[in-house]
Amino acid sequence: MTPRRQQAQDLFLQGYNCSQAVAGAFADLTGLKQDFMLRLSASFGGGFGRLREICGTVSGMGIVLGLLYSTGEDTPQEKAAHYARVQEVAKAFEARNGSLICRELLSAKVKVTTDPNPDPRTPEYFKKRPCAKLVDDAVQILEQYLESHPIPEKTAAVL
Repeated sequence: MTPRRQQAQDLFLQGYNCSQAVAGAFADLTGLKQDFMLRLSASFGGGFGRLREICGTVSGMGIVLGLLYSTGEDTPQEKAAHYARVQEVAKAFEARNGSLICRELLSAKVKVTTDPNPDPRTPEYFKKRPCAKLVDDAVQILEQYLESHPIPEKTAAVL
């Protein structure tokens, strides 16, 4: 297990949501402090605020990609290239896990609810949910993407 994957697992097991675990593990590459990355990604856990929509791990990957590859002043061509990279990692995640949707990823193992109150993080919680594996998959996919797609100088300079 890579150090970044271990860091993501540690964050998740400490009680951070799936999006925070993924985004927080890449804070060092963004030039942002980890506590800021954790705040930035806090709303995306549970499929966006426990609405059970797009998996928070996928949102975490998107946050990292935006920080590393976008200047925020993108031309239409740059936006298209960025959306293509987001789609590439999302499709890789979906190929591994069968879905990008939180409720679909959870439904085989737990009763899915949109109640805003998070479930207590107990040993039983971690046994029933695929979330730790999904966090690991997202980090692996993002690490592989970064290895084969160097961060552009113009965005690295912004960081």
